[in-house]
Amino acid sequence: MLRYQIIPVTAFAQNCSLVWCDQTKDGVLIDAGGDIELLLSTVAANGVKLKAVWLTHGHLDHAGGAQDLRERLELPIIGPTPADDFWLEGIEQQAQMYGLIGLRSVEPDQWLQEGQELTLGQETFQVFETPGHTPGHIVFYHPAQQLAWVGDVLFAGSIGRTDFPKGDHATLLKSITEKLWPLGDNVRFIPGHGPESTFGQERKTNPFVSDSALGR
Repeated sequence: MLRYQIIPVTAFAQNCSLVWCDQTKDGVLIDAGGDIELLLSTVAANGVKLKAVWLTHGHLDHAGGAQDLRERLELPIIGPTPADDFWLEGIEQQAQMYGLIGLRSVEPDQWLQEGQELTLGQETFQVFETPGHTPGHIVFYHPAQQLAWVGDVLFAGSIGRTDFPKGDHATLLKSITEKLWPLGDNVRFIPGHGPESTFGQERKTNPFVSDSALGR
């Protein structure tokens, strides 16, 4: 069975997730944005064997701790798609603008694309490309437990910003309605910020992408 624990990191309270297979104790950190000592202590407390860092997209609060983790533990960095390379290269410059220290630029060991699968112990994840917030954004979906890690595509009651470079509102709406909604209303999602929700709940009540808001 898949298990996870959300660990808020950075001044942006970004939901980094420690995700692991309870059969093998193999685990990954999804969107390790910073606060490395906190992340490592949580890994140790759960007895998890960390195997990789997975990234949904290249913004500093999601990826700023990945390089330190790679150097300290020799972990591979996996994801997002190459379209977010400019964001990952610019993390240190972004951090200076926000007055944040310790966040570092990173180049992934493996880029991802639509249709790929990732394994973690005995668990399998599907990869979906979901541009709009950033051009290279991806979502990790675990079909067996109907769980999705959606980064900054969708939130409980909101959607991702599209006023950043290469963001696009229409593309984001398309990603949500054509990639996420078909997975089913019962899918629970872990967003990049804020509380969890389900796709069905957002289709009913989200003021940006509910069926009624979109005239469906």
